[in-house]
Amino acid sequence: MTKADDGGRKPTAFNELGFYILAGAATSPRDLIAETAQAEAMGIGSGFLSERFNVKEALTCCGAIGAVTERLGIASAVTNHNTRHPMALAAHATTMHRLTGGRYMLGLARGVKPQLDAFGLPPITTEQMEEFIALMRRLWKGEKILGYDTVIGKFPALQLDPSFNEDIPLGIVGFGPKMIEMGGRVCDSVILHTFFSDETTARLVRIIKSAADRAGRDPAKVRVWSVFATIGDHLPPLLRVKKTVGRLATYLQVYGDLLVETNRWDPAVLKRFREAPIIANFKGWVDAKASAEELEQIGTLLPDEWLAPAATGTPEQCARKILNQFDLGVDSVIMHGASPQELQPIVEAYGKIRPHGRFDRVPANPGRSG
Repeated sequence: MTKADDGGRKPTAFNELGFYILAGAATSPRDLIAETAQAEAMGIGSGFLSERFNVKEALTCCGAIGAVTERLGIASAVTNHNTRHPMALAAHATTMHRLTGGRYMLGLARGVKPQLDAFGLPPITTEQMEEFIALMRRLWKGEKILGYDTVIGKFPALQLDPSFNEDIPLGIVGFGPKMIEMGGRVCDSVILHTFFSDETTARLVRIIKSAADRAGRDPAKVRVWSVFATIGDHLPPLLRVKKTVGRLATYLQVYGDLLVETNRWDPAVLKRFREAPIIANFKGWVDAKASAEELEQIGTLLPDEWLAPAATGTPEQCARKILNQFDLGVDSVIMHGASPQELQPIVEAYGKIRPHGRFDRVPANPGRSG
């Protein structure tokens, strides 16, 4: 059952599943009200808000999501720690934590270097992120910190409230081995990237869990999310191409070297992709600007192997592919690139094949483990 029946019973809680709120080029943040209501009605466990500096400012949107939902786990997924003062983010997280009754996770990432350069912000390092995470946890415990001077900045005095003793999950989106290992060592959750091959996903899960073990942590307490493009063939053909070819091409435009290296793909293919006139002369991001004809041409530059890590086909086929992600070692799956309305037939199909009892202990908060 994925929606309340005539008796008013709550939907089955698929807490192992998540989705991105306001996926794609959103134009109205108010759309999150209907999206999250439908997600809760379907039983989806968590909603992730990927920040854009337009109408998807993370702190505002997460507060709105917290106010209009009752069960949905919520994550900023992600924001960058150097876009705000540490006190602002620490206070945001404690506010969200109490507003939602413990359903919130603060999610962080390094960000896109060209954007940070344009904003006049320095690049974010793994060392800075680890230090920032440690600082957040100290502030959430009510600690008064004087004369703070580290790689993330110099602050004479920091304190939220001496009575605080908050336990708020922290997660990261990771790519490279240092970032992934840091996630296993200190984070509550690690969110992998879209279009990771099965081999890559399984390998990164092993790195995360091994790092946790070496740090003296319980590897099972680090919740690993696969971000899995979920684009069923019940969607219009052009939309499917934009969400697969268009999205992967955009990733290759932004951080192609890292994606190809992580997946151990052939860099010569990336070189040909970049040098193709349609890409070399393209103005803007492919998934936002490309026409149907351009997407068709760009699709010929991408090997089938690179597009394969996705849930495509009928709703039943998509559901089976989502379930198969768990066999790679991940704890949860974000159905990427689709709204709850677009995901509804897939979630209904998933409910029919979901192993009985397997995910019963999974909490809604995306940074908690069962």
